[in-house]
Amino acid sequence: MLSFLSTARKSLATIVRAGITPARSLLVISGMALAACQPGGGGNATGPAIGNGTVQVALLVPGGSGQASDELLARSLQNAAQLAIADLGGVKIDLRVYNTAGQPANAQAMAIKAIDEGAKVILGPVFAQEANAAGVAAAARGVNVLAFSNNPDIAGGNVFILGPTFQNTAARLAGYSVSKGKRRIMIVHDQNAAGELGRAAIQQGVARAGGSVVAVGSYEFSQNGVVSAAPTIAASARTNKADALFLTADTAGALPLISQMLNDNGMGPGTTQFIGLTRWDIPAATLSLPGVQGAWFAMPDPALYQQFQARYQSSFGEAPHPIAGLAYDGIAAVGALAKQGNASISSAALTQGAGFAGVSGIFRLRADGQNERGLAIAQIQGGQVVLIDPAPRSFGGFGF
Repeated sequence: MLSFLSTARKSLATIVRAGITPARSLLVISGMALAACQPGGGGNATGPAIGNGTVQVALLVPGGSGQASDELLARSLQNAAQLAIADLGGVKIDLRVYNTAGQPANAQAMAIKAIDEGAKVILGPVFAQEANAAGVAAAARGVNVLAFSNNPDIAGGNVFILGPTFQNTAARLAGYSVSKGKRRIMIVHDQNAAGELGRAAIQQGVARAGGSVVAVGSYEFSQNGVVSAAPTIAASARTNKADALFLTADTAGALPLISQMLNDNGMGPGTTQFIGLTRWDIPAATLSLPGVQGAWFAMPDPALYQQFQARYQSSFGEAPHPIAGLAYDGIAAVGALAKQGNASISSAALTQGAGFAGVSGIFRLRADGQNERGLAIAQIQGGQVVLIDPAPRSFGGFGF
C-alpha cells in the first residue's frame, strides 16, 4: 500500500518538465510545477488567411528523441489527427508532421520552419516548455498554437492548451456538490506544487458555485507526513462541520494512503463525502480501495471516448496513447472553423462560445488560452464506476 511514494516522487520530476505523468506517458490531470514564461505577441492572433480551400496544419510531435515512449506518443498523435481528418468530409487538411525530440529549441525551430512552409495553425507540442517556445516563435507571425499541454502557466497570447485542467474539473465538481447540498467544503491537499495548484483551483471553483471553503488541511508529501496529518485533518473536518472533503491526491501519489488514513479516523464512506480532483478510476485497482467507496470524481463522456478507442484500435492495430485524442480535437476544431467559412484560424474564431465536438465530448477554448470541457460526474460504488450526472452535450447553460 505504501509503494506509491517512490512512484509519486518520480511523477513530480516529470510534471515539472512536461505536464505529464511518469515515463512521460499519461496526461497529468493532477498538476504541473514550473511556470513557463508567457508567450509574447499579445492575445489576438488573427491567423494567416486560408487559401484555395485547403488548410495547412503543422503537427509538432516528440519524435526523434530516441525514447520509445516519445515515438509511441508521436505516432499516436499523428494517427489520431489522421482519423479526425477522415471525419471532416469536404474540408481539406494538409497535415505536415514535424519532430521536436521533446526539446524546446527544436520546437521553436520546427514552428518557424512550419510557418515558413505555409502552416496556418500549429497543433502541439506536448511538453510545456516546448509549447512555450513554439508559441513565442509563432506569435511574431500571427499564428496560433494549440498545445497538448495542460499547464495553465503557458496558456495565453497565441497559445491555447487542449489538455484538461484543474480549474475546469474543480468547477464542474464544485457546481455538482453545491447542487446536491454539499456546500461546506474542506480542501485536503498535498504540500507540493501540484497540491497548491489544486487547492487554488478548488477554492475558485467552490466560490463560483456559491459554496464555502470551511477549512483547508494539508500533509507533507511522504508516508510519515500523511500518517501524521490525517487525525488533524479529520478533527478539523468535524469541527468545521464540513459536508465534503475535496482531495487533490491522485492514484499515483498519496490517494491510497490518505483515503485509508482518513477512513481510519472516522471520515470513511457513509460519514463523509469525498470528492477527487483527479481520475480515481485509473488504474482500475484503485476502485477496490475501501477509502474511496462513494467518492465523486469527474471524467470525460466514457461512451464517446470508448468509440474513439475502438475506431483507433481497428484502424491502427493498437490502443491509442491516453492523450492521442487531443490531436483529434485540434483537427476537429480547425475543420469546424474551415466549414464555417472562416478566412483564418484566428483567436476570435477559436474562442467561439459554442465550442467544438471532440473525441470525449464538447470543449471550447477561452480567451485566456485555457479550455472548458464537458465532464460527467462519476461515483465509485462497490468497486465500480457509476455515472451519476452525464456530461453535457452543448454549452447552453453550461460554463464556468
